[in-house]
Amino acid sequence: MQRQRQLTEWLFSLYPNETFTIAPASADASFRRYFRASFSDKTVIVMDAPPQHEDCKPFLHVGKLFEAAGAHVPHVYAQDLAQGFLLLSDLGGTTYLDALKQGNASQLYGAATDALIKIQLASRENELPQYDEALLRRELNLFPEWYIAKHLGVTLTQKQSADLERTFQRILANNLAQPSVYVHRDYHSRNLMLSEPNPGILDFQDAVYGPITYDLASLFKDAYIKWEEEEIMDWIIRYWEKARKAGLPVREDFGEFYRDYEMMGAQRHIKVLGIFARLYHRDGKNGYLKDMPLVMGYLRRACERYIDLKPLLNLLMELEMQAEKNGVGQS
Repeated sequence: MQRQRQLTEWLFSLYPNETFTIAPASADASFRRYFRASFSDKTVIVMDAPPQHEDCKPFLHVGKLFEAAGAHVPHVYAQDLAQGFLLLSDLGGTTYLDALKQGNASQLYGAATDALIKIQLASRENELPQYDEALLRRELNLFPEWYIAKHLGVTLTQKQSADLERTFQRILANNLAQPSVYVHRDYHSRNLMLSEPNPGILDFQDAVYGPITYDLASLFKDAYIKWEEEEIMDWIIRYWEKARKAGLPVREDFGEFYRDYEMMGAQRHIKVLGIFARLYHRDGKNGYLKDMPLVMGYLRRACERYIDLKPLLNLLMELEMQAEKNGVGQS
C-alpha cells in the first residue's frame, strides 16, 4: 500500500491539476508491477519497479534502441529512478495471446516478424550484453537443477549426466555459430500487444546481442499457444524470405536455417522447463505447470528430428519412467 501511495503522489506531482483513477494493469514474474492511470482524455501506464529489486536502466536503454529501430514500444514520458517509477504510453490491454485466432494469425504474426526484422536490422555490437556461452549455459543448467532434481526428484546417473553434457555442448556449438543480432529474449504472445501499429512490444529489459533465430523460436514455439506445424513452417518461411530480402545474415539454405531455429528452440525449452519448475518450487507460482507439456512437446519433437539431440531424447524417455516410479508426472 505504501508503494501505491508513493506512486499516486508521484503522479499528482506530474499532473497537479488533473483527476485520475489508478487500477492494476498487470504484473510479471519479477518484482515489477504495472498500473493504468485513467484521465478524462487519456490513459497512461505507470511501471512500479522497486529500486532495491529492479533496475530500470536496461528497460530505458533497450526501449530507446527498439523505438529508434521503428518498433512500437512504450514511450517514456517521465521517470523517477530513485523511487523506481516510469510513466509510459499505454499499448492497450489485449495481448496477442488474447487476440490470436485462426482468422487473424497470419496477419498478426506477419506484423510481429516485420517488427522483429526492424529490431534485428538496427543491431550494433556493444550496445547490449552478449548472449555468450556463459549465459546460454547458465540457462541450460536450470534444467538439471530445477526440473530434473527438484521437480522430478531424479538424481542422474554418471552416464545420464555425460549424455546431457554432450547434448548441451552440441546445442551451444550451434547457438554460438549463428550470426548475432539484438535479441528481445521473450518475444511471444504474452509480451506482444494488439495495438496500433501491431504489435506493441513489452518486457524487453533483458534483451541481449545473440543468435538470430532466438526470438523466432520464442514466437513460434510459444509456451502459451499451439499451432499446427504446417502453419508454423509457412510463417517461418515468410520470415526467412523477408529477412533475406532485408539483408539480414540468415543462412542461404532454408534447411540449415530451420535447423538453427530448432537447435535454438531446444536451448530455450530446456531453460523454460527449468524456469517453470523454479517458479513453482521456489516462488510458489503454480500457474506455469500447465504450460510444461507443450514446452516438453516442442523439445521432444526437435530431439526426434536431429541426430545431435538423440542422447537428450533417450534421457527424456528415461526421466519419464523414473519420474513415474517416483510418482511425479513429467509435466
